[in-house]
Amino acid sequence: MHHTLLLVLGLLLAVMLLVMLAQRIKIAYPIFLVIAGLGISFIPGIPQLHLNPELIFLIFLPPLLYEAAWYTSWNDFWKWKHSIASLAFGLVFLTSLAVAYASSAFIPGFTLALGFLLGGIVSPPDAVAAATVLKGMNVPKRLMTILEGESLVNDASSLIVFKFALAAVLTGTFSMQEATGQFFLVAGMGIVVGLIVAHIMYVIHRFLPTTPAIDSALTVITPYLMFLAAEQFHYSGVMAVVSGGLFMSYRSHEVFKTGSTRLNMLGVWNTMIFVMNALVFILIGLELPEIIDGLGDYSIADGIKYGLIISAITIALRFLWVYPAAYIPRWISAKARQDPSPGWKGPLVVSWAGMRGVVSLATALSIPMLMTDGTAFPQRNLIIFIAFVVIFITLVFQGLTLPFVIKLIKLEEIDDILPEKEQQAGIQLRLNKTALKLLNEKYTADIKENELVGLYKSNLESDMQNIEQSLEDNDTEEYQEIERYHEILAHVYAQQRKELFQLRKEKFFSDEEIRKAELQLDLIDLKITGAGH
Repeated sequence: MHHTLLLVLGLLLAVMLLVMLAQRIKIAYPIFLVIAGLGISFIPGIPQLHLNPELIFLIFLPPLLYEAAWYTSWNDFWKWKHSIASLAFGLVFLTSLAVAYASSAFIPGFTLALGFLLGGIVSPPDAVAAATVLKGMNVPKRLMTILEGESLVNDASSLIVFKFALAAVLTGTFSMQEATGQFFLVAGMGIVVGLIVAHIMYVIHRFLPTTPAIDSALTVITPYLMFLAAEQFHYSGVMAVVSGGLFMSYRSHEVFKTGSTRLNMLGVWNTMIFVMNALVFILIGLELPEIIDGLGDYSIADGIKYGLIISAITIALRFLWVYPAAYIPRWISAKARQDPSPGWKGPLVVSWAGMRGVVSLATALSIPMLMTDGTAFPQRNLIIFIAFVVIFITLVFQGLTLPFVIKLIKLEEIDDILPEKEQQAGIQLRLNKTALKLLNEKYTADIKENELVGLYKSNLESDMQNIEQSLEDNDTEEYQEIERYHEILAHVYAQQRKELFQLRKEKFFSDEEIRKAELQLDLIDLKITGAGH
């Protein structure tokens, strides 16, 4: 056990080094993770890891889904709900259907139920992969919202398909009419359970005397409570996590009232999700040798061939679906025509961004090893192997070529929203006006008598004047000056942190006071750099 744990920790460290290399050469880290997973399987003498498939599903999926829901903007999600629903439901069901019939037709011994199982695994694209690949590129906010919203909901819809297909394989019976009715019941009640648990957690965060550490711990527990509560009543745990996560995200400004709480939670979740992403690919690397050995009558070449065919089907179907889905609503609805035209470039990027990722991998690994009668689950190893090939092809091939496609077509902004810098300036202007109004209404005497309060008011007025001037000028040169100013400040703060480290070594000041000064630096630094997902 100790040897296995040491091995996993060593592999995790190696994966982190690969991620750092990916950042240095500006390649999306999920691409390196899938390559690392494959590379681990070739290490001589690598021990095989045996984990309960249900445990993999339970450990990894609730937090991954909750984090995706947390960072989804409800307003943006609702604005593009029709496009998102089209991809998240229509395309997922079409892909599952096509993969099911195609795989049962050309893979010997593959039933339709197994085909739907495979379709449920490979149908949802991954938001983390798309966002990481597109990071720093000039991609319209509209496209990113659609891709992230699609990934959130299609995880739910594909996992419901997976669950129904799994039940069909285990029981040997399947009724489309019964399954359709069950789908809406299971999904709808899952949403209800998720919202109930979310309201309970909202009350705990809002009205009980929590600390930043307790708040962070509760947010880690919350998705598991939502998932397990829904599954206990045989409803969709996935829909419970997604709906509850959206509710908690929308109410986060009420729930988490202090900056230290939000900073603490951000650090906890960023670390946890990164480690989970890495661990899933390590697990597939450790299980791949056993999976390959268990292919039975199928050779590795057969598995790769089937994976390539399924990859081609999923990629082609996305193109065939996205373009009609982008234009047909505009032909039949006057309201849809009020939105900016997607052109041909936007749908091309959405079509090419259909990379599969960690959710598909975790779902594949969750297939049980045994049937209810104790016999081996049919074609389990082949399904997992095909899923890995599809993930590998879409992540590496599409992920590496997507930036070149965007540069080649010279994708332009198609949104009707303000540029990012103007939005930031406008938000800061509103915040400063709110602060000034409060000072003038409630603290007039303090402004005159307290030098610090008066200085704060003067700084606010000076900031407002600068912001208003920059909004009026809209000068690129001035933005460059601001960028340079921020670079200098970042350098100053970095040097101040080094000085704090030196003070700690000198042991003249207490560590507690040094940590407080460091936190102040972090908060000031956060003001100019922001905190992105």
